[in-house]
Amino acid sequence: MTGADQPSAFRLAYVPGATPAKWVRIWGERHPEVPLDLVAVTAAEAAGVVREGGVDAALLRLSEDREGLHAIPLYTETTVVVVPKEHLVAAADEVSTADLADELVLHPLDDSLGWEQLPGKPALERPETTGDAIELVAAGVGVLVVPQSLARLHHRRDLTYRPVVDAPQSRVALSWPEGETSDLVEQFIGIVRGRTVNSTRGQQETQAKKGKAAPAKKKQREPDRRRNVPKPGGRGKPRRRR
Repeated sequence: MTGADQPSAFRLAYVPGATPAKWVRIWGERHPEVPLDLVAVTAAEAAGVVREGGVDAALLRLSEDREGLHAIPLYTETTVVVVPKEHLVAAADEVSTADLADELVLHPLDDSLGWEQLPGKPALERPETTGDAIELVAAGVGVLVVPQSLARLHHRRDLTYRPVVDAPQSRVALSWPEGETSDLVEQFIGIVRGRTVNSTRGQQETQAKKGKAAPAKKKQREPDRRRNVPKPGGRGKPRRRR
């Protein structure tokens, strides 16, 4: 694509905890002519931004509401509980929800785990964000169960986390609007799926060749059946005299 057909940029939204850096780097190597613009969105607004066409695609956490969206699940995150370093949970390698029965478990409004039943004791109020909940954990007010990527995002030296083996898990996916998938989205899908530049190029070449008439086959040269026939005017093999 050149000139007016060349898009100004590829817009990729991502939710907190998602790490698109590797794929952004590969995009820059393969498509230096098309900038990739990152758009930070909350988990709650990500699907709406995609549906409304605010971005070309998004790295988001899958929810039950997928109307109007294509989605390719990329990976499932480990769920962890965030606690102060001196907490009893810190002495274990992993815990279950039953181990949190006596804990005040914070439930932020931007929670992405979709609990049917939150473990432990409920707090009187729900923190506005995961970041706010982390601050409360650091202050000794309860514990927080989140995807591991969010625990890393809000890392503090005075806090630690441990896996919760039976908690709900968050799945991160690449999503884009239903309908015709653009060439740029197809290229990004290839990157996140680990296709090499050669395999991508090969597919492009195959598609470009579709519709073209196959080259006419060369007419095979018939064997010269007269190869052993003497040339006109030539003399045949001399006969021996008896």
